[in-house]
Amino acid sequence: MKKPNQMPMVSSSCSGAVVKADDNVEKTEDEEKEDRAAQSLLNKLIRSNLVDTTNQVEVLQRDPTSPLYSVKSFEELRLKPQLLQGVYAMGFNRPSKIQENALPMMLAEPPQNLIAQSQSGTGKTAAFVLAMLSRVEPGNKYPQCLCLSPTYELALQTGKVIEQMGNFYPDLKLAYAVRGNKLERGQKISEQIVIGTPGTVLDWCSKLKFIDPKKIKVFVLDEADVMIATQGHQDQSIRIQRMLPRDCQMLLFSATFEDSVWKFAQKVVPDPNIIKLKREEETLDTIKQYYVLCNNRDEKFRALCNIYGAITIAQAMIFCHTRKTAGWLAAELSREGHQVALLSGEMMVEQRAAVIERFREGKEKVLVTTNVCARGIDVEQVSVVINFDLPVDKDGNPDNETYLHRIGRTGRFGKRGLAINMVDSKHSMNILNRIQEHFNKKINKLDTDDLDEIEKINN
Repeated sequence: MKKPNQMPMVSSSCSGAVVKADDNVEKTEDEEKEDRAAQSLLNKLIRSNLVDTTNQVEVLQRDPTSPLYSVKSFEELRLKPQLLQGVYAMGFNRPSKIQENALPMMLAEPPQNLIAQSQSGTGKTAAFVLAMLSRVEPGNKYPQCLCLSPTYELALQTGKVIEQMGNFYPDLKLAYAVRGNKLERGQKISEQIVIGTPGTVLDWCSKLKFIDPKKIKVFVLDEADVMIATQGHQDQSIRIQRMLPRDCQMLLFSATFEDSVWKFAQKVVPDPNIIKLKREEETLDTIKQYYVLCNNRDEKFRALCNIYGAITIAQAMIFCHTRKTAGWLAAELSREGHQVALLSGEMMVEQRAAVIERFREGKEKVLVTTNVCARGIDVEQVSVVINFDLPVDKDGNPDNETYLHRIGRTGRFGKRGLAINMVDSKHSMNILNRIQEHFNKKINKLDTDDLDEIEKINN
């Protein structure tokens, strides 16, 4: 596949979430509304392989009477040889759980529409790229597949997958329809696949007429939940969809499916097959949970040092409520001689990815973080998660989902995990009690005997 020759020079400062933290102001992650697009990009940057999801996949067919196919190998899909070559060259040996169900629908003849729920790391991008590449005719020098992404940086990540998988199609070309990519007015583009952001794609299809929308065979709308969080993207996407031919295949993907996403999906994708993930049942059964009673922040820090002195910890993640606390704690732990990494929301996405990579490689043994990385980080050596501050929502109530995601960073890969909660007031004890009630799990007070027991298990 030929590399795109129309790559714009666009700055990759992507998160839009660069916030100068005032040291005197305790800013929570909630107040600064973590940018969904930045989180999604971070997940893509730190994924080195597919996540083996534990979710059950639920398939709702447009025609319930037609047989439901799933595949266990890529050979069963009868792909063109150069496409199968591209799949294997990317290191995919067998389809992921989402791909097993989605690919037969996406590659069916006549083409079928699809709305699919899929988290980062489940092979979703590879699945829709496979669908686009299987329908494209490289000999026809005009756009045939159109993919919308919420941001330039996410478009670039998808573009990389298209380039890798289409590597064995010498005549296949890709164009990026993003702001800053200037073309001559009246010019028609010859690239068969166009990937871009909704505003620019809409201009290319209507005002500038670089693309003839009536010739598009496959329309992909990626990261729909991120898309509708951005002003204007929803209307622009619907306007693009209305220009496309009736027999164009429509594929929409979203990590979450709250009502607003559903309404949007149903406007954009007529008569769809639907793939949903049954709600993830993260289990706390493999995680031992304790709490430590303290009176203030300094006591919490001393308790933390005592825990480190008593048990062997491969790697630990420590969660704080604010950036200010996280910065203070990281500095104190460094002074005690620990190899510490700090992760917080004012960092650029690429910086965060670099910090996570170093932690994953074991260059730092302790990762101090706010909520920006409660989800999606799988580091096999994390044996302990410590809630230096218990997770609360913006109203000060227990944030049970965040608690689950935080302590779910340990006890993974079939190993036993350990979660320790620091309690420093009547209010935080009340929060902990409500978390116990929600999960119907008793959290015991940590004492010396427990530490001895933990150390025996570790060894």
